[in-house]
Amino acid sequence: MQMETPARTAAKGQADLRGWLAYLAERDKLAIAREGIGLADELAAVAKRLERDSAVLFPRPDGHEIPVVANLFAGRGWVADSIGVTEDQLLPRFLAAASHPLPTHEVPSGPVQDVVHKDVDLLRQLPVPKHNERDSGPYITAGLLIARNPKTGVQNVSIHRCQISSRNRIGVLLLPRHTFSYYRLAEELGQALEIAIVIGAHPALMLTSQAIAALDEDEMAIAGALLGSPVDVVKCRTNSVRVPAHAEIVIEGRILQGVREPEGPFGEFPQYYGPRANREVIEVDAITHRKKPIFHTIVGGGFEHLILGGVPREATLLQHLRRSFPNVLDVRLTRGGTCRYHLAIKIHKANDGEPKNIMMCAFGAHYDIKQVVVVDKDVDISSSDEIEWAVATRFQADRDLMVVSGALGSKLDPTTDNGISSKMGLDATAPVSAPELAFKRIRVKGEEHVDLATALQADPSAAIVRLLAEART
Repeated sequence: MQMETPARTAAKGQADLRGWLAYLAERDKLAIAREGIGLADELAAVAKRLERDSAVLFPRPDGHEIPVVANLFAGRGWVADSIGVTEDQLLPRFLAAASHPLPTHEVPSGPVQDVVHKDVDLLRQLPVPKHNERDSGPYITAGLLIARNPKTGVQNVSIHRCQISSRNRIGVLLLPRHTFSYYRLAEELGQALEIAIVIGAHPALMLTSQAIAALDEDEMAIAGALLGSPVDVVKCRTNSVRVPAHAEIVIEGRILQGVREPEGPFGEFPQYYGPRANREVIEVDAITHRKKPIFHTIVGGGFEHLILGGVPREATLLQHLRRSFPNVLDVRLTRGGTCRYHLAIKIHKANDGEPKNIMMCAFGAHYDIKQVVVVDKDVDISSSDEIEWAVATRFQADRDLMVVSGALGSKLDPTTDNGISSKMGLDATAPVSAPELAFKRIRVKGEEHVDLATALQADPSAAIVRLLAEART
């Protein structure tokens, strides 16, 4: 029997954060913290302790009326549940949605604009936590930053770290991606870039914000396809950006032209601090929200941070690789590689040398990728032990190692020179012409069919006593 999920109920009404939290609560996967947990450090500490086990809701953090929720994804299976599929269907479902997006549906009004604040005081009106020890202050970490192409009107959805700098100013890190491209276009036109920061959306919108999509490809349309129903959007009150009508909170503003202010340090996904530097600045014009909204936060560098970034990237990387190599079976961004830098690729190998071509294709797919390991179809790439075993038994450094110097990498990787990085590829596949038994994995015949309930005695202690007694005679 197929279990009903928030994604499967989307046709009955817009899927939102509240539907996902209700789903978790029904399955005892939502913990409730005591009232009054501190927004600085304490909230993140509790969330961090629970990050592999449970989502957690914080009522009245520091006495604030708006509750905070964290740990929306405590495992890969949770991601699958949020869009109504099994874990093995996760990447195919994401690929299908990316290939057949459903454009958003604009509506005249929505719950996210039930309450409007034009007189903005961010830290008074919103419960923004401070996460890691050396963070420079409170950060919005789970906000979907929606920017509108100033020439075409097409929107982009992404997540950026957003430091609260004053009552109505936010420091934002813009890496060389689509939001930055829109910002440069706006600068060329001599204007600020209109944006909105959406806090508290259905997990599908969070996931698609991390897709490696083309410029001017709206990630909210991919989310609609993922949910099976177009996302309802409303026009912001102070600019032309369209935002999800059933989100919890929206911050409306502009990325100012030519203005830079200090931002950082901030604990990032590589488990290090992104440094302090002069960065772009958002000036906030309004805050809108639902009645009794919920504020979603992600602990910087925590498990939710890694999972959220990993799965959508895997799907789009798989799609990219299969365009040239249909024999690519699966991909995985490993947790040890921060779900960004290290990629394992499973293939049905047809030709020697092919793994190196696949490595080069993967390096070109996204600049974050620093290491690629290509393995055969008999390797479980969800297991770090299996990947290491393949490298140990099917890889020789003088023959199977590829190193590329001077390539663009992640500027958040502290080993790079302002983002200039080297790339490493490992061919951990068996030669096509190898004798049949040379790389044949051993197995015990019948292991998968053993029924332990019938194979083992019901009362082992009595059997052990009897065997020991017989051994003494």
